[in-house]
Amino acid sequence: MRKLTPAQARRVAIAAQGLADGRPGGRVDLRHLHRVLATVGVVQIDSVHVLARAHQLTLFSRLGRRYDPEMVWRALQEHRTLFEYWGHEASFLPVEAWPLFRHRMDAANPWRAITKIRAEHPGYLEAVLAEVQERGPVSASGLSDPGPSRREAWWGWNEGKLALEWLFATGRVTVAERRNFTRYYDVVDRVIPAAILAAEAPPREVAHRQLLVQAARSCGVATAKDLVDYYRLPVTEGRAAVAELAAAGALLEVSVAGWGEPAYLHPEARLPRRVDACSLLCPFDSLVWNRDRVERLFGFRYRIEIYVPRPKRQYGYYVLPFLLGDGLAARVDLKADRDAAVLRVPGAYSEAGVDRRRVAGPLAAELDEMAAWLGLDDVAVADRGDLAEPLRAALLGRR
Repeated sequence: MRKLTPAQARRVAIAAQGLADGRPGGRVDLRHLHRVLATVGVVQIDSVHVLARAHQLTLFSRLGRRYDPEMVWRALQEHRTLFEYWGHEASFLPVEAWPLFRHRMDAANPWRAITKIRAEHPGYLEAVLAEVQERGPVSASGLSDPGPSRREAWWGWNEGKLALEWLFATGRVTVAERRNFTRYYDVVDRVIPAAILAAEAPPREVAHRQLLVQAARSCGVATAKDLVDYYRLPVTEGRAAVAELAAAGALLEVSVAGWGEPAYLHPEARLPRRVDACSLLCPFDSLVWNRDRVERLFGFRYRIEIYVPRPKRQYGYYVLPFLLGDGLAARVDLKADRDAAVLRVPGAYSEAGVDRRRVAGPLAAELDEMAAWLGLDDVAVADRGDLAEPLRAALLGRR
């Protein structure tokens, strides 16, 4: 069995996520976006907008300031080269992956609120589908009968939103576009390319194996649990499928010093001799969304503190790890102050054993890069954290 050191495992993982080779040097176009989607396999969507939307930050981390955030909407709404579905969580996925999720759509179980709507309002779901067919794209608020809100439903969703989300989960409608981040739904025949819809959807077991292989390609090296989590597959079935793939040679079983359980390497995974990565990673980036794996790979304990009361937060509201070389060297709390055109850094913290002076310069450059991408004029660092003072000095030296 092949053995990897922790440093080798880190370099494999960083390379597999498209973060080892630097950003494009010239114009960034849709080909670059599609290359990122093919590399990471799935880009998580999240509504928090204190800095920028999660999917945009994931793309910025790999493409830099030349990445136009409108590009993802063109890919979704004009070119139809990606689609939304429950991949990891709510996610953008390459449109070619649609058949791999048909089994998930077909097997979706009605939520309690949907069962209640069916009992209390027979035919309502069918009426919503018919309206989308006739009028789509349509938002929940644009339905002719959006229905009352249900207290037992997520976020106080009304019946129309619940119906649309259920039709979305079961693959009868999909997201045709977003306006101000609001979903507009249409029937799949008008959104997903005909050739993709005509492709045969593999059986559940085959789809699981293909998704696990893609997860291994995007992780580089990972445990069975890591691979199953990437596309949120059923744990017992997923573990069995990983073992089958390893037996067939589609995955290579390896050991990583200190991991305490077997790991699996994609046969085409790269092991660079060194990586010169330099990127800020949002909390929902696919390199860091699995907190156990982050701790195992980088020795970096990471928790998002959005829902933690302010007095109890250790680092801040929206904290991004800073990837430097083959390690996570720091973390910074960030906020885009759009009214003042300033990227604010309420807190900046180096990791234990890291030379703050070595980190401050590259981090200052990355913050300038992010500010330029966001259309902000300056970066302002507050006093919290041991990295605040050297970071301010490094930013001043760049002016």
